[in-house]
Amino acid sequence: MVYEINEQKKIGLGLIGFGFVFSFLGVILFFDRGLLALGNIFCLTGVALLLGWHSTWNLFTNKANYKGSASFLLGLFFLFVRWPIVGIILEIYGCVVLFGGFWPFVKAFLYQIPVLGWIIQYPFLYSNFQLTI
Repeated sequence: MVYEINEQKKIGLGLIGFGFVFSFLGVILFFDRGLLALGNIFCLTGVALLLGWHSTWNLFTNKANYKGSASFLLGLFFLFVRWPIVGIILEIYGCVVLFGGFWPFVKAFLYQIPVLGWIIQYPFLYSNFQLTI
């Protein structure tokens, strides 16, 4: 098997899911600081468990990812000093820059999902909404 999912990676995926849910609830509930902070902690811990501690450290300290790491950590700082809107904007930008290399893999994974893959492979959607990152 090319990619084996053990218990640690399952827990990491679960924490990432909880992180997205808590962050979404934090945005919906008028940028609640506590929920946004919990969402960030869950996401960061989940990524560390999914990728491994060494790979996560390499992801954040890679020379090509300094801009994304700095904006993500600055957004986290703004979130903790009660500027949640600025913090969320910086964190989203940081995530896009940090994980920009993973978008082709995400796109290939979405094509494999039975119903969603069939919908996004329609010629109309494919020609008009191509993701070129």
